Amino acid sequence: MKIIRTDEDEFEGFFRRIRERGRVFDPELWASVGRIVEEVARRGDEAVFAYTGQFDGHVVTAATVEASPEERRDAVAQVGPEDLELLRLAARRIEQFHERQRQEGWSVADEEGVELGQRILPLSRVGIYAPGGLACYPSTVLMTAIPARIAGVGEIILATPSRDGQLHPLIAAAAELGGVKRIFKIGGAQAIAALAFGTASIPQVDKIVGPGNAYVAAAKKMVFGRVAIDMIAGPSEVLIIADGTGEASFAAADLLAQAEHDDMASAVLMTPDEAFARSVAAEVDLQLDRLPRRGIAKRSLAAFGAAVVTRDLGEAVDLANRFAPEHLELMVRNPRELLTEIRNAGAVFLGMHTPEALGDYVAGPNHVLPTGGTARFASPLGVYDFVKRTNVLSFSREALARYGAPTVRLAGLEGLDGHGNSVRLRLGIKKS
Repeated sequence: MKIIRTDEDEFEGFFRRIRERGRVFDPELWASVGRIVEEVARRGDEAVFAYTGQFDGHVVTAATVEASPEERRDAVAQVGPEDLELLRLAARRIEQFHERQRQEGWSVADEEGVELGQRILPLSRVGIYAPGGLACYPSTVLMTAIPARIAGVGEIILATPSRDGQLHPLIAAAAELGGVKRIFKIGGAQAIAALAFGTASIPQVDKIVGPGNAYVAAAKKMVFGRVAIDMIAGPSEVLIIADGTGEASFAAADLLAQAEHDDMASAVLMTPDEAFARSVAAEVDLQLDRLPRRGIAKRSLAAFGAAVVTRDLGEAVDLANRFAPEHLELMVRNPRELLTEIRNAGAVFLGMHTPEALGDYVAGPNHVLPTGGTARFASPLGVYDFVKRTNVLSFSREALARYGAPTVRLAGLEGLDGHGNSVRLRLGIKKS
């Protein structure tokens, strides 16, 4: 693992390379996804089934694209009791955390007869995407379905690719715990397009949430506007700020936990203690040899990993706020004090005993987080992502009389005489 000082010429290029990774869609990929989305929008089921056969290598029909109740029960029955209890533990903690995010409508009235407020309404139908072929992430199903259920979404449906047409048992179990009503055994860009446009077999949804590969991310970006999406998820990342008081082996393990995701993952340590940086780098090399996914981790660390030596902790915080990481670990003596200086991060993990892996599974807060610097303006997935707000206005005649003239005047300034006339008619005011 390389060590870089912030005063070296190499640092800014390294920093920029991490920030820009995964942002630009390959033109060929973009064109390919565009064709898939257009074909599904035009041909519906026929295109979805054809692309599933082409990319996933098995036949899907209108009779088999949706997992039947019997198929779902049989899949869940294959999950061992210990594994099922693990999923239940995670589900309970995710539910407890997200219950606190419920939002209530409100209304206020004044003595002039003006009543203003908002209604908070759940979305009618939400589509969740979860990898389910060679990769299997039941935790993602729980993290997306449970907040939707708590929000009161009318129908939660899941799209997940299957291996040889078989529903993955862990995905099926997580779907049951999360309150998923229907499961469709399709993946990739064709699944996103089907959820966005609807087909004869697959209903159109109001919003699509959940991570996926570059094809899924591109498809979500293309269909945004026809449906809502949660975010364009990029490669995973962790940034650790350390003051040198903790265990180098802990920091190294957490860096490798991110690096093993894929070749585009980023794992960076920032510390003013150069001796600690070197200790962590040595530990990374030592632990890497014992990691089953060491090939992936080695490539991601070579491209997007480093131990960065900063002038002081203040510079590390400034760089973290510029980076706006998905995961930020504060391995310092007083993490709560440093937390007050953090403005941009998807999730912050305080102290030596709070590894990011806890957040992925059983801590409770959502692990669907903004990546690629978008934590500057975006937030973790939550209950608030599955509701919409409707403004409510009510004016008495007396209130209309008070605020009507300013309305007519403003409408005139914008050249919209019809707007002003709708108020003048009610007040019996003739146009001057």
